[in-house]
Amino acid sequence: MTYQEDINQAVKVLREGGIILYPTDTIWGIGCDATNPEAVAKIYALKHREESKSMLVLVDSEGALDRIVEEVPEIAWQLMEAAVNPLTIIYDKGRGLAPNLLASDGSIGVRITKEKFSSELCRRLRRPLVSTSANISGEKAPATFSEISPEIINGVDYVASYRRDETDAPSASNIIKVGEGGLIKVIR
Repeated sequence: MTYQEDINQAVKVLREGGIILYPTDTIWGIGCDATNPEAVAKIYALKHREESKSMLVLVDSEGALDRIVEEVPEIAWQLMEAAVNPLTIIYDKGRGLAPNLLASDGSIGVRITKEKFSSELCRRLRRPLVSTSANISGEKAPATFSEISPEIINGVDYVASYRRDETDAPSASNIIKVGEGGLIKVIR
């Protein structure tokens, strides 16, 4: 399968409300259209994860971030510009996303991905993409595709071919919460 066929198939599944397993700028993720509550619910069920534990979202650009977050504080732009590693920022108020994706306080974690595959998925789907670790809730997050459990692989509607053979273990993103008045809290 070519790279373009892989992207085309993943986008088709996402548009139909399916869930996919795909490489990101950090570890492999389980994803879906972040505006589709039914697709989001499928991921919670597959991961055996409580819906009260929100999942993060990937976007491909600053413009896409602006569309799904009520306010991006200036300090958040500065943090993203200075970040060396992938950086997920939790914002106070998400908008235009599936309600079951937001935390109980309305906040949402978002990362602008620069990785080729996940970025192109966001661009082609024209929507934010859920990105949560490819594991059952409470279990260790797999570092590479070969560590992903059969339950997860068999539980998604599409598994991307791109980057399956990589053996280097990327790390998870740093997570920072940016609150009202530019208050910063380091989560991870």
